[in-house]
Amino acid sequence: MHNRDVLISGASIAGPAVAYWLRRYGFNPTVVERAPAPRAGGQAVDLRGAARTVADRMGVLDDVRRAHVGTRGMSYVDADNTRLASMPADLLGDSGGAVAELEILRGDLVGILYAATRDDVEYVFDDAIADIARGDDGLKVTFQRGLPRTFDLVVGADGVHSGVRALAFGEESAFVRHLGAYVSSFSAANLLDLDGWELLYSVPGRTAGMYPTRHNTEATAVFFFASPPLAYDRHDLGQQKQLLAAAFADQGWEIPRLLEAMWEAPDFYFDSVSQVHMDRWSSGRAVLVGDAAYCPSPMSGVGTSLALVGAYVLAGELAAAAGDHHTAFASYEAELRDYVSRGQRLAKGNATGLIPRSRSQIRVRNQFIRMLPYMPWRGLVAGGVQKAANAITLRDYRP
Repeated sequence: MHNRDVLISGASIAGPAVAYWLRRYGFNPTVVERAPAPRAGGQAVDLRGAARTVADRMGVLDDVRRAHVGTRGMSYVDADNTRLASMPADLLGDSGGAVAELEILRGDLVGILYAATRDDVEYVFDDAIADIARGDDGLKVTFQRGLPRTFDLVVGADGVHSGVRALAFGEESAFVRHLGAYVSSFSAANLLDLDGWELLYSVPGRTAGMYPTRHNTEATAVFFFASPPLAYDRHDLGQQKQLLAAAFADQGWEIPRLLEAMWEAPDFYFDSVSQVHMDRWSSGRAVLVGDAAYCPSPMSGVGTSLALVGAYVLAGELAAAAGDHHTAFASYEAELRDYVSRGQRLAKGNATGLIPRSRSQIRVRNQFIRMLPYMPWRGLVAGGVQKAANAITLRDYRP
């Protein structure tokens, strides 16, 4: 076995998943994470299609099911909370009527993956990669806090704003495509007794919502708004909160109360709605996985699925090639490209419904949702999502 010592940057979803499979195949993974501990909170994310198979093969699918947020459906409402159009959770299930994805808070999934790996994977928290230099015996990695170390391979699983990508491939602007919107989320009290329903309120170019969590005892607030690229400090949460408050100033519904809760929220998140497009996902001994390589954007609904499946394929190809990174990285890309492309294409259609640009678009969207249970559109919509989620045949990489 070649190249056994692997450094993984990022302890969210793709990073621990890669570490799990590498350790299972006899590699020695180390995960470095900028945060001081696994990150809690975050939006609800979906496990669809092949990603559920990966979770099952990892032995964590039952844990995911137990942490499922249990959303009963989604309703678009007016300023008085009158429901204008509703979509039950099973409406876009498979042909047998079953729910075709599992919805779980990102932080809960991070915790499950960390618990599955922490006993036999080295984690280094509160640190990050500062530099990567090629040496005769591998990659010499300099850290922001810890002492330098040498690894055979480096995996960038560190998100849209990947530090590994910047070091190994170049500036972010060459790979990240802004899709004309921003997203924000944070935890909040269940002000509306949501009873398992996600409520969304739209005005032209903006949508705000709440969905229940923790068995309806808590909630998550979510905001989307159309905007050209904004100049702000990604590490300045106060500045980001000001941007969100300005974008939704003077709006009705529950928005004033949610914005008031925002200032004390411990898990505030704000970022552009963007995709990552790259001609290749590896450079020498460095390789990218998940959002760092092919973020499909929150609009797609398959970002977590791409991360889990990508991690499984990357680690499996390294095992199949006995650590030969040239062969493994090429096979990883060949296996995954079509799956990634299908997932990224979902974002455009979803964006139109979530952030309609006019009142007429809002009316058309609501009418479409009201008619969906009675029309063949239901099968077409569900079929497109499920085809993308299952657009890969997972190999069995067991040694």
